Formats: sequence, structure tokens, C-alpha cells
Amino acid sequence: MLKKIYILLFLLSLPFFGSALHIVGGDVTYRCLGRTGDNVLLRVTFTMYRDALSMGAPFDNDAKFGIFAGNNNNWRFYTAIDRQNVKNVEVIPINNPNPCLIAPTNLRVERGIYEFDVRLPVSATESYMIAYQRCCRNNTISNLVNPGDTGAAFTVIITPLAQSSCNSSPTFNDFPPVVICNNEFIDFDHGGTDADGDQLVYEFCAPLTAGGKEGVGSDAFSCIGVTPDPANCPPPFNQVTFRLPVYSFFAPMAGNPVVNINPITGIITGRPTFSGQYVVGVCIKEFRNGELLSIVQRDFQFNVVNCARAVEAAIDGEGWNNDTGVINLCGTKNIELINLSELEEKIESYDWIFEIQGVNTVVNTRDLKFEFPENGTYRGKMILNKNLINADNCKDSVDITVNVFPGIKADFMFDYDTCVAGEVDFTDLSFSESGPVQIWDWVLEDENIDLQNHQYLFSTPGNKNVRLLVTDLDGCKDTIQKTVSYFPVPGLIIVEPDNFVGCRPGEIFFENLSQPIDETYNITWKFGDGQISNEISPRHIYDNVGLYTVELEIVSPIGCRTGQTFRDWITILDKPEAGFSFTPDEPTIFNNTVTFIDESSGSSGWLWEFGESGISLLQNPTFTFRDSGMVEVRQIVRHMSGCTDTAIVVIDISPIVLVFFPNAFTPNGDGLNDSFFPKGYFSNIDAYELSVWNRWGEKIFSTQNAEIGWNGNVDNEGVVCPSGVYIFKAKYITARGELVEKEGQVTLIR
Repeated sequence: MLKKIYILLFLLSLPFFGSALHIVGGDVTYRCLGRTGDNVLLRVTFTMYRDALSMGAPFDNDAKFGIFAGNNNNWRFYTAIDRQNVKNVEVIPINNPNPCLIAPTNLRVERGIYEFDVRLPVSATESYMIAYQRCCRNNTISNLVNPGDTGAAFTVIITPLAQSSCNSSPTFNDFPPVVICNNEFIDFDHGGTDADGDQLVYEFCAPLTAGGKEGVGSDAFSCIGVTPDPANCPPPFNQVTFRLPVYSFFAPMAGNPVVNINPITGIITGRPTFSGQYVVGVCIKEFRNGELLSIVQRDFQFNVVNCARAVEAAIDGEGWNNDTGVINLCGTKNIELINLSELEEKIESYDWIFEIQGVNTVVNTRDLKFEFPENGTYRGKMILNKNLINADNCKDSVDITVNVFPGIKADFMFDYDTCVAGEVDFTDLSFSESGPVQIWDWVLEDENIDLQNHQYLFSTPGNKNVRLLVTDLDGCKDTIQKTVSYFPVPGLIIVEPDNFVGCRPGEIFFENLSQPIDETYNITWKFGDGQISNEISPRHIYDNVGLYTVELEIVSPIGCRTGQTFRDWITILDKPEAGFSFTPDEPTIFNNTVTFIDESSGSSGWLWEFGESGISLLQNPTFTFRDSGMVEVRQIVRHMSGCTDTAIVVIDISPIVLVFFPNAFTPNGDGLNDSFFPKGYFSNIDAYELSVWNRWGEKIFSTQNAEIGWNGNVDNEGVVCPSGVYIFKAKYITARGELVEKEGQVTLIR
């Protein structure tokens, strides 16, 4: 009896691999329920697996299974089993066979069962094939060509011998692991069980493909559709195409060593070396008395991912260098290290091991506190789970090198005259038991100096923090910080007034450039007029004419004192007082000649500025303004001392609009009073409008030009208007923005 079972499993992409469909595996088996006459009753079990976290479809309901009759590559459609629904859906637990590795947990695989009974006539010459076709595979599969265009065929072949002997197929014991850790050895039992006790032989074999990507309407049921119709799409089915030469059906994952299957036990071993998704086919050949009875085929996808170690050794402590694994102890033989290793539930033991005088010394505490016997270099390890057997990934260690060096002590002294602004002498007093200090790093006012001894001039007073870091031959360091109270008084007082001569009242700014001083110093200015100030750089107003001596005293916060007297330093001169009046009081554009009367005192010279219109040097000038408007008139007077004063008055030259309308006109062409328009002075008006209306309320003339009048005709060119009285309306805006509206009567005389 020969029974072939071709099982095609396509595992869809997991969340960490990208977009995916939904099926992640499956296999087909059958059990003979008995034979009655020329018929055999079979129970077919279709076990399928799907990724429940992807965006793919759920298990197919109304699934259709085709039954074909024939042999080898010649098959004909026999019948179909349709409207089959999935049942017994359950979540498959993710079992990590290696507790010392942490695999991704964001996975959810569900298992569903399709099961149906079928009664078939026993054939002496033909086999039956039961098949389910579906597309497509995950397009990120690593070992296939165009996997996204590759479908799947799940099949089982029931030979004439299997029919006549009522033989049941072998079944796989377990489903392969959902994930496999990259660069870790596989040891998975993919063996099966046969109810009849037949001999089973295992091998890798080629998966099958069917269907295509057409998925709309009737196209979905075509032979290149996602769910081909078995009535139109009979076998044989093609094999998937592997990416040669790296991958093949007998080396589907490559690796080092190459992943393979034991033909006797069905155990898959090897070590995959690249993360990705790999389709693998496994066949079980069933023999009875040396005769091949059946072949059961499973097609599944291994997902190889990068797993984290469950146990990782990590330590920290003062002076510990994680990059080099070295810790230097300077001036002490005591070491303290903290264990940072996480997942303590997976750690059974901590071992600190140091070789001391040829003997290993062991400390078993989680953290380390230890005293070395003498100076020197000690090499050791911190080992997690040292005594665990066959659990390499649950073990980890850190190499440690401890250098115990003699001590180093940083120190320095400083000296300066506390009351004289000058340099501070810094002298290094540091000492190292290993020999001379090699490196000095002084930090003063954010400035670094690498000399052993030096002098430094602080730019400002204050309590100055000075730090010294020293390094010896062994690389040992020590640091010390001291405070220098630097509050001297300036060695040279420098004051720069912005002027030495001023006009009454004279405002003088005294800029104090003496250094070093700040707001903590007691500053006293005496300006020579009885006034004082405590500002560093004051501004002072002298109200009276005279010659003034200025005194400055500076006292530091620690009582150092200095001062200076500037004799006859500031001269304040007399100055005039500007002032004037003018007539007429309200000048206009018609009365635009203005006389200015000087009312200043102490003046010996005059300068008048009439806006941008002109100037005068007369004491009492007269000026004619050419236009109306607001004009700033400025009088600048000069004292005999050279000091000046200024008076400013804004004069309003009023614009005047004189607009009146005559009460009659005679349009007879004699050149006298032939048109009706306004008279007067109105060059500064704006928005002018004039309209004329007859006694029936009809507008017969209008204009917006004050120089165009009404000539007695309608719109100045139409019908001649008869003699009589007419109404006019006018409005305009004056130069100061005032709206004027006028209405009256005018008599047309012919």
C-alpha cells in the first residue's frame, strides 16, 4: 500500500517582520474508519495555523476541498467537499526551549481544525488525492524566489493499497517552534507517530505551490486566483522555487552547521546564522515489511529572530571603566563594585574571583567589598551562574583588572598683597608616592592653566574658587579646591568724565574705569558743590556757574582704602535763556508776514530757523511764510561764554477758504458774467461738488471742478434753459478737513 500526503504550510509574516497574510502552517492526515463492501470510509483532519496579530484574514470558512482520481501526473476531478467551516480554534503557546534566551513575545498563533468524513469506492488501479489550494505566501520569505506570488497546495494521496487495507496515516507529534533564536543551535523533535506501528523515515522535501494573486469576483476562483476552484484546477502542482545555490529543499535554512534532519528520529539540528523567514518541507516515509506504504508531507516556516540573553553580567563602581574592564585604586586597597545584572530570578550564584599571589580568592556576594593585600595588578572575573550545567546562555561574566597604586594628594598655596591689585602667586604642593606629579590642571575663572606654578591676575574682585587637578605616573588623580578672597583696591584710579566744561546747568557723566572694583566696594564721590554719590560711575548735574574740585574714595570689603582728588577739574559756564514772541498772534495765508520779538536774556548772538523755509541772524527778524500749515520756529541764542539755549514755538499759518456764489448771471456771450460758478479764494479745498436743479426737482447740471461753471444749458451742452430762478447745492472739504455744505438760489437772466 502506498500513501502520499503532500502538506504545504505557508507561515505568514509575524509583526516584527512587516506586513503579512494570515496562515502560518498546517498539515493533513486521515484515519480509516472502516471498509464496507467496495467502499472505504475516511476521516480527514486538516490542521492549520494562523498569525492572529497580523492584518491578514481569519481562517477560511466555506472552504472547498477537491477530490481527484488518477495516478502520477494524470488526475481528473471526481467531486468536491465544500462549505467546510473551521472549528476548535485555540491559541498556541509560545514555548522557548532555551530559558536562557529571551525571544520576542509580541506573537499570537492560533490553531484551527477542518474535519470531514468521506466515503470512496475502493479502486484497484487509481489513487485518490484530496487537495486544498490557497494563495499567497508572505513576500518577505528569505529562501524562495518571488514568495509573494507563490501559493500553496495542501494535499493527501490515498493509494489503492491504502484503500484496500484501511490503513491510517502517521501524524506529527508537535508543531515547530514559532520562533528560533539566530546563531543558536536548534534541537527540535519533528518526529511522528504511526497507529499501525510501521517504520518511519524522515527527510527534507520540496513544498508545493498553487493559485495566484487574482482576488476580485470570479477571478478569485481561477487557477491563478487566491482560492482556485478544484473543478477547474486539477493537479499536478508545481514545487516552490528556492533561491539557489544558497538554499534548496534539502538545505532550506543553510547555517553553520547546516540545518538538517535526522532520518531515524526526525530531530532537526543545526545553527541558523541569518535572521529571516524560511519555508521548510518535512516528509515522513512509512514502510511496512520493506515496502513503501505512504508519504506524509509538512511544509512550515521557521522565523529566525535575534534573541536577547536572559542573563548579562554588568557591574559599576567608582573608577570602573566599562570599555576597558579596568579599575584603578589610588591610595587605597579597598574596592567596592555594584552588580547591575538584571533578571535576578534567573541568577542562582554570583562569583567574584581574583588571583592573589597565585591563588584564586572567591567572594560569593552579589556586590563586592574587598581589600587587596598590597599594591599591584590583580586580574579576576565576576561570573553569573558559574556552576550551571549545559546552560551557556544563562551564564555570563565580566573580566576585571584591578590596579592598586600608591596614593596621590593634591595641594597648593597662594600669596598676594590683599590691598594692592596685582597678580596672585600659586605654588603647587601636591605629592605622589609613585614619583613626581606629571600633569597639573588649574581652573581659575573658567580658564585652564597646565603649569605647575604660576601667577594669575583676576579680572574682577570676589571670592574666587580655584581648583587644582593633578595626575601622577600611574594615572592616579586627585583634586583640591580653595577660595581666594580677592578684594584689593585699584593701584591706579582712572576716571573719564564725558566733558570737563559744561553750561549751566551742566550734566557730567563720570565713568570710573578703575580696576578691580564692583558693587561690594564702598565708593564715595564728592563733586565740589556739596553733593555726593555712592555709585561706581555716577551722573551729576551742576546748577551753578563755577570751577569744581572732584574727590573719589574707594574702600574694599576687607577695608583696603585708596582715593584721589581732581582739583579744579570741572568748569561750569553761564548760559543765556532763550525766549521770543511774535505778531500777529494768528497769522493766516492772507496775513503771512510775521514779526518775531526777542525776549531772551544774556544773549550776544541769535540764530532763527523758520522750519525749512529760511533762517535769520537778526535779533528781531520779520519773515513771510509762503504756504499755510504748522511751522516749527526755533530760536538759538548764544552767551558770550559760548553756551547756547534754544526756544521752540510751533506757529500755525491758517489756510483761509473764501467761497461765495453770485445770485444771478447772464449767459449772453458778452464775456461778462456768462457762467455761474463760485468766487473767492479756494485753492486749498478738496472734494468739491456743485449741482443745479430746476423748480421741478430735475438736476440740469453738476461738476466736481470749481473752475467750471454752469452756462445756462442742460449739462452745458443740451437744451437751453429759460430765464428763471434755479436751486444750487455745493459742498467741499477745507484744508483742515472741515466739510462745508451750501444751498441757495441763482437767477438766470437772458
